[in-house]
Amino acid sequence: MRSSLARRRWGSPLQIIFVCVFIDMLGYGMIVPLLPFLVPERPDRALLVGLLSSIYALMQLLVAPLLGALADRRGRRPVLIGCLLTAGSAYTLLGVAAGLGSLPLLFVALALGGAAGASIPTAQAYIADSTPPEGRARGLGLIGAAFGLGLMLGPAMGGLLSRYGLGLPAFVAAGLALLNGLYGLLALPESLPQKLENRQPTTDDRGAGTQWSSNDSGRSPKLAVALANGVQGEHNVWPLLLAIFLLNLAFAGLQSNFPLFSNARFGWNSVDIGVFFAFVGLCAVLTQGVLLGRLQPLLGEPLLVLLGLGLMAGSLGLTALATTGWALYPLVGLMALGTGLAIPSITSLVSRQAGEGRQGAVLGGMQAILSAALVLGPLLAGLLFDRLGPAAPYLSGGLLAGGALLAAAAGLWPTLRRSVPALK
Repeated sequence: MRSSLARRRWGSPLQIIFVCVFIDMLGYGMIVPLLPFLVPERPDRALLVGLLSSIYALMQLLVAPLLGALADRRGRRPVLIGCLLTAGSAYTLLGVAAGLGSLPLLFVALALGGAAGASIPTAQAYIADSTPPEGRARGLGLIGAAFGLGLMLGPAMGGLLSRYGLGLPAFVAAGLALLNGLYGLLALPESLPQKLENRQPTTDDRGAGTQWSSNDSGRSPKLAVALANGVQGEHNVWPLLLAIFLLNLAFAGLQSNFPLFSNARFGWNSVDIGVFFAFVGLCAVLTQGVLLGRLQPLLGEPLLVLLGLGLMAGSLGLTALATTGWALYPLVGLMALGTGLAIPSITSLVSRQAGEGRQGAVLGGMQAILSAALVLGPLLAGLLFDRLGPAAPYLSGGLLAGGALLAAAAGLWPTLRRSVPALK
């Protein structure tokens, strides 16, 4: 009775999760483009900006399995609500750090924000609990849609608010996060059984929330064996995993470095950069929501991977040579198009080429590779920016994407020879 009343008042659990994730990503999107402007001018400024992004990603990597294990035992609801409230505290600290010009407090705020942002696997586990298998893909797609919308609208809002002070977007994001936590407290039901003894990790839970938990003692050996076996026969996933690493190493670094590049090269301010990030988010939504579904049946995933990586390599190299600010819109639009085509296609290919019995381990290894790229990429871009100049991260990014293209082509060559008559 109580559950049905709550459903009529607040909507279905999937709708509530969509709203919670959307507002969470809206607050995150408001902050990310402005981070470089919070770091004071100094010779190693770009490296410090990269380090801030790396700390955020590292905290997500370290905390996500712990939160997943806690959610398996204590419930999804308290973990999700606790993370929303923690995000509010992190944004408040960020606003205070902006006002005081305190670099140490800025690092503390980003570390706390990264820990709070590690709740997405728990949200995915909540979807898995609340939907039948045939509806799970749709439910997980809602999280992706909330991500895209939040990251599309957030930067524009943050950029406009920054006109009244760099701390204001952080305080507004804090208010949204706290209201989001209150909404979850009132509206979000628990998705696991009420009896704690029944709250044990299931196969679905482990895939979504506790894939790297400390209790998973056999995971590392299984992963190593699966990846080692992956270099044999037609199921050669190593080149594709290498392509994923190189591509994300380039892309992660440029996300954090772009505000510095556009400011140094074209004098863009926080408003210009916020609007631009919103444009990039729109390109990503259109690519993954419209173009990918239409191009995949026509070209197939192998060709989409190569096309996407080629667009990435070319647009990154041309971005380094851009002489006017307006030229960044079509160039980075192509970059977003390339990423939107390549990453979902290559993930699908890795899953299929892994073969039966090895998909969990190989996809887990792919996630670990992605996490490593998210930590290392901003540091590499910041170091190159400080030592070699604003264009260096984009030239190196073009080379990394070109390397990803070569690796993917090597791994997909047998498939391409079978599917493209001209290559036989």
